[in-house]
Amino acid sequence: MNFNFQNKMVLITGASRGVGAAAAQLFANAGARVALHYNQNKEKAEAVIGSLSGENHQLFQADLVRKEAGVELVEQVINAFGNIDIIINNAGIYEEHPQEETDLESWMDVWERTINICLLAPAHISYAATPYMIKNGGGKIINITSRGAFRGEPTATAYGAAKAGLNSVSQSMAKALGNKNVFVYAVAPGFIETEMVQYLLDGEDADFYKNQSPLSRFSKPEEIAKTIAFLASEGTDYLTGGIIDVNGASYLRS
Repeated sequence: MNFNFQNKMVLITGASRGVGAAAAQLFANAGARVALHYNQNKEKAEAVIGSLSGENHQLFQADLVRKEAGVELVEQVINAFGNIDIIINNAGIYEEHPQEETDLESWMDVWERTINICLLAPAHISYAATPYMIKNGGGKIINITSRGAFRGEPTATAYGAAKAGLNSVSQSMAKALGNKNVFVYAVAPGFIETEMVQYLLDGEDADFYKNQSPLSRFSKPEEIAKTIAFLASEGTDYLTGGIIDVNGASYLRS
């Protein structure tokens, strides 16, 4: 695929590693200016931005657990770049909390963190950015969800719920904003070869998890990034509201 994002300004949350870092590389290679968000991994975020082609990329730190952080992040990016053309809401956390093994206080803490980062932050970021997109003639919002939104996550209930909610947010905003030339999509991956799930690849059950897909592997971050870039490209407006499964046929729905 040949992508062209010359003169486009892209905000990517969770860009210090994994899918966010791969997307940053792809967009920069295609001519975009990239605003890379990170929370704690400043050293890794600096390594990512230092590896990008082109110029005028910038790092932004924000702890998206804070309900105000998403709006503040958008304001900082607007102040630095003047506009946002494309948003990739990629930041997320996955914390296991089996119901029968988790005390109530821990259960509530995990739910609050997960919902704040995986659901509320993307909603608030999108809300804050869309007036600027509309003023500039339109934009694209791509939310990274999960196959867990459909199949259920028995040991990570909050994660499954947050990602299902983000699918719904994507579809609702697609309906609300389509006539303003703001198009909203969701990408729902399965397992991806990232630090988040490295413990599965290193464990004795690695083959069990890889063989959930007939490809017998996890996806590469670059594969998800290419799907993101496709949706962000020109000519995909009529896909707005779509939820794109990228899970190697590990979970099929119809």
